[in-house]
Amino acid sequence: MTLALAPRRRSRQPSLTPMIDVVFLLLVFFMLASRFGADASIQIEGGAARAGNYEGPPRLVDVYPEGVRLNGSDIREPSLAKQLRDLMRGPSDVIVLRARDNADVQRVVTVMEALGAAGFTGLVMVE
Repeated sequence: MTLALAPRRRSRQPSLTPMIDVVFLLLVFFMLASRFGADASIQIEGGAARAGNYEGPPRLVDVYPEGVRLNGSDIREPSLAKQLRDLMRGPSDVIVLRARDNADVQRVVTVMEALGAAGFTGLVMVE
């Protein structure tokens, strides 16, 4: 009596396609979730920190979404530094900045950078 053996089946190897899909999804997720570039920082002092050192005429700069005001008067942004110099004894005198009418942070930072580039170092933010 002869026994007939079933034909031998080739062993099946697992497919790597699902694993590669998962790796690419993770790669895309981490690329989108990560932040590229350096963070910049601006030093801001609280309003009470230098309130005792304030001398001279008022220097209140209101930052609006569409422009700036110095002591309540509409002015052109390029002339802000010149008009502030006329009110100050030195570049370290206090300048009070205040965001108004939902001015976004980038708008305030742009004005702060412009004042910093003009040499002013006494910027104070208030609410």
